Amino acid sequence: MSDQALIRVLVTTEAIDVAAEQIALEQGGAVATFTGLVRADDGVATLELEHYPGATQAALTRLAEEAVQRWPLSAASIIHRVGPMQPGERIVFTGAASAHRAAALEACAFLIDRLKTDAPFWKREVVGGEARWVEARDSDDHAADRWR
Repeated sequence: MSDQALIRVLVTTEAIDVAAEQIALEQGGAVATFTGLVRADDGVATLELEHYPGATQAALTRLAEEAVQRWPLSAASIIHRVGPMQPGERIVFTGAASAHRAAALEACAFLIDRLKTDAPFWKREVVGGEARWVEARDSDDHAADRWR
């Protein structure tokens, strides 16, 4: 871990500016990022995310801190939206910067895989005017397990 590693964690209702977030990570070497978009699976018209502000921020910060301890990163970033969103909108951004691409790529994958299971978010989809809660997926648990 670099003692100077930049960690940025933000939970927001505002749109994610991917270009600005990537530029903030660019400190030389390699930058790996992931951007997740709201899907329109099964006719989803709106996705609403709820969270516990203090607990969510703390969980995401712990993940970013773990990433900079596991890999030689110069920066790690997690930006996550909450509130109502439409299909196609950006819901999450993770990024990692390192002197070498392997560390940046692995850390970025770690961040998105683990936040799907470790951060307290609750999703509600609106389909045909009817709201339904989204259950956790086994595939998310399996992806997170590879990092434990």
